[in-house]
Amino acid sequence: MFEINSNRSVKAFAFVLGLLSLFSLTVTAWVLLNVRHEQAIVSQLIRHLDGSDLVVADELSSELGLQGSLSFLLVLNIFATGIAFSFVLRGYFSSQQNLQDVKVLSTDILASMDAGVITTDLEGRITSLNSRGGELLGPSYTGLNQTIEQLGAEHALLASICKELRAHGTPIRDRDYQIVRNGHRKTLRAGCTILRNRHKDEVGMVIHVRDVTEKAFMEERLRRMERYVGLGSLAAGLQHEIKNPLNALSLHIQLLCESLAKEHLNAEISETLSILNSEVRRISEVLDGFRNYASVDEIRLAPVDMAMLIEKLIRLLRPDAEQKRVALEFHCPQDCSSQLIADGAKLEQVLLNLALNAVAAMPNGGKLLFTISSDSEEMRIQIADSGNGIPAEIRGQIFDPYFTTRKDGIGMGLAICEKIIRQHDGRIEFQTGNSGTTFSIHLPLSQER
Repeated sequence: MFEINSNRSVKAFAFVLGLLSLFSLTVTAWVLLNVRHEQAIVSQLIRHLDGSDLVVADELSSELGLQGSLSFLLVLNIFATGIAFSFVLRGYFSSQQNLQDVKVLSTDILASMDAGVITTDLEGRITSLNSRGGELLGPSYTGLNQTIEQLGAEHALLASICKELRAHGTPIRDRDYQIVRNGHRKTLRAGCTILRNRHKDEVGMVIHVRDVTEKAFMEERLRRMERYVGLGSLAAGLQHEIKNPLNALSLHIQLLCESLAKEHLNAEISETLSILNSEVRRISEVLDGFRNYASVDEIRLAPVDMAMLIEKLIRLLRPDAEQKRVALEFHCPQDCSSQLIADGAKLEQVLLNLALNAVAAMPNGGKLLFTISSDSEEMRIQIADSGNGIPAEIRGQIFDPYFTTRKDGIGMGLAICEKIIRQHDGRIEFQTGNSGTTFSIHLPLSQER
């Protein structure tokens, strides 16, 4: 409810004054008509009176000669009534102006809000929304009277919370969902409440939507850092309790192999020693991968030319790629800047890991394409292969630690890649299908540390 100066006392005074003036004018006019009527009767009586009665008749006629005074009173009442009605009109126009001011104020407030505000009727048809709401709904919004369900799958959560609100009547807050705008994934936080009029009757719903992409990113990053701190302590303990005995075990296996090398061992013993040696190395690699994933070391920021880094990576991969019939390509527009502030060594580790996974996904050959693009805020690096894609049932797990589909892998590669990119305040996404998989790395061009 907006508080305004409504001048209610002035309007009430003007209204009462107008009523009194109108009543006084009516009474004066009635008295004047009666006096005129009585004067007409007296005049007719005087014509028929004798001379002795004329004196008394003249006195009576003079007493009734109030027409002039009453006429003056009538004019005065007309003037007062006019003033009263002018106050009434002024109060009316003041009320209309105040109403218009409230409408303009409410419109300006809604237009200035950073959150989208959408109102609907009881059937879910949109009755109003502010400018921010139109921006957040995007092309899904086509105009008023469109229902929330008609906004499409991208905003399906809004229809869901409206349905839940109608069913239970309890306000709904802080429901997150994601949309894609200009190639960027955004997180929106929505809520819904009942819209009531001044008589407390339910007339619709109010939906509020906010862009919380940065906040959600920081919350997720904080949760991950808290997890890394706990894992770091665990990694240090495992390094001491397992890695040191494991190194001793590996050394003794090597000494045993050297001492038995002079003797003729059967194939079963040789295979057993080989398995022991390889499994010890595998456990050591798992511990090293866990330590790298759990560490909370700060990244070392410095100027990096991503184009030069990728060209160096392509030269490193080319011999193995040609052997596996994989063509390597690199595309960077001339007007695209490839400079940014980052940890070059860690980004090279990320690109190498993604490239090796892509080559492994094309056992029958194919094409691996590196692409760089940028705008005023971020740089995008894409690694696209032409393999068979990632199966739908495992797409939600590929960044999980120790998840792998390869027999010779430990499942830490992509988990570490995601961690490194998040340390750079960026994000890593992927799109996959029957024609291949594309990993996209988004890195901010400015790093504040």
